[in-house]
Amino acid sequence: MTTELKKQLVIHDPTLRDGQHAVRHRLGADALRRYAEAADAARIPVVEVGHGNGLGASSLQVGQAAVSDDEMLSTVREALRHSRMGVFMLPGWGTSGDLERAIDHGADVVRIGVHATEVTLAERHLGFLRDAGAEAHCVLMMSHMATPEELAEQAARAVGYGAQAVGIMDSAGHFLPADVTARIGAIVEAVGEAPVIFHGHNNLGMAVANSVAAADAGALIIDGCARGFGAGAGNTQLEVLVPVLERSGYATGIDLYALLDAADLAERELMPAPPVTASMSIVSGLAGVFSGFKHRVVQLSADAGVDPRDVFFELGRRQTIAGQEDVIVDVVAELSGRRADAGI
Repeated sequence: MTTELKKQLVIHDPTLRDGQHAVRHRLGADALRRYAEAADAARIPVVEVGHGNGLGASSLQVGQAAVSDDEMLSTVREALRHSRMGVFMLPGWGTSGDLERAIDHGADVVRIGVHATEVTLAERHLGFLRDAGAEAHCVLMMSHMATPEELAEQAARAVGYGAQAVGIMDSAGHFLPADVTARIGAIVEAVGEAPVIFHGHNNLGMAVANSVAAADAGALIIDGCARGFGAGAGNTQLEVLVPVLERSGYATGIDLYALLDAADLAERELMPAPPVTASMSIVSGLAGVFSGFKHRVVQLSADAGVDPRDVFFELGRRQTIAGQEDVIVDVVAELSGRRADAGI
């Protein structure tokens, strides 16, 4: 009697990077170390660390981190005995110099994030990583703004530039499983042997289901954060994702009890409260708008007396992306003007 071998997946844990968005990038060195040790004990393959917006991003504009990139990287590197360390960088925030320092600190996996249709922005950095001998990944953000065919073309270019894995982020938590199946399937077909990545957000409560759909469509690298730690409704909840994948016939190599312990530690020591799928998160997911806009939209809408839900849907109609926060001001002013004209 033969036993069918499970398909092996690589779980990538950005709790200590993406989770920073939920606490204004203020995680201290002790918290980073304690969670990294717990994740390592669970044998999570890759533990990603950094400012929420990645290497070099700590600033007044998007938030100053509690500790420097160098201290974050050295702290987590020292805590990991089994897991590999990952980092993330957005071109324009970080530089090749930041990548070089991360590699010097022992970063094993380096991800370059770009907008879904702008992979050419990653070419220089992927080439640098290839020459430096680092494991280079490329992720296409706000991927709901591109068709499966467009994403497949962009992913194939990334592989041509030197990416050893490539995939998509559902940055606005907009997808349903059928959307993920179509996009991941197209990318898998386009990139040949290169592993495909999926990173979900939970605005519509679909992050785990979407992640399983990604695995079923051929993705080999799946992201998740402890307790879903992240901005807005948060990311795919890691301690749910792993057993669901295992029940679905995939192997992760992660120790379930130790994973649950790590999640309990994360809730206790990293976050004031776990993310919830609240009203504004649902609306931003439906509208296809970056969750990080929530606080700014709510604040400006309240000041102007307009409905923040209308603001989100208008931002979605305009296909506003992260970095275009000034459009929020324009939309709120326009909607406020309409109210005044209507005598409301």
